Amino acid sequence: MQLTIGLPNIVTSIRILLIPILVVVFYLPFESRYLAASVVFSLASITDWLDGYLARRLDEMTPFGAFLDPVADKLIVAVALILLVEVHASAILAIPALVIVGREIVVSALREWMANYSSSRSVAVSLVGKIKTGFQMTAIIVLLAVGPKDQSYWVILGFVLLYAAAGLTLWSMYLYLRVAWPDLASGMTKKD
Repeated sequence: MQLTIGLPNIVTSIRILLIPILVVVFYLPFESRYLAASVVFSLASITDWLDGYLARRLDEMTPFGAFLDPVADKLIVAVALILLVEVHASAILAIPALVIVGREIVVSALREWMANYSSSRSVAVSLVGKIKTGFQMTAIIVLLAVGPKDQSYWVILGFVLLYAAAGLTLWSMYLYLRVAWPDLASGMTKKD
């Protein structure tokens, strides 16, 4: 079996390759490192949109791409949130970061379970998920750019967007669980 990479999958792979660059830039000892890290994350966010656009436009939607795209998304977001939690060292940032990363773990496990055991098999990406992604990416870009010592309105905007993303994250997880619940509940029969 031959794997054809295709341009959309190359763009997705670039997002994954940007992860170590994001980390290195974030820790470089120069004043504009946070802004530079924000630029790297912004490029990764653009590839998130671009790979999907190219896959549809070029009619190159593949099972490999369907696997790789959400993996790349989750990796770059989790790494960025870990970096932000470390430098901010605050529960105000740690709580939405834990909600977002925790939801990704739950939904990934649920998707795998649904593919194997559920009659529903999958759940389409909803408008809630797209809005959540927009808020999440914008919040991370803003919070990376301003750095931990900034006390401007940009920081407040970043936190508000991150909390909105965390709320939408919980809502989208509920939507997944609601679809899978009939199959999940059927396995919880009481033994006599």
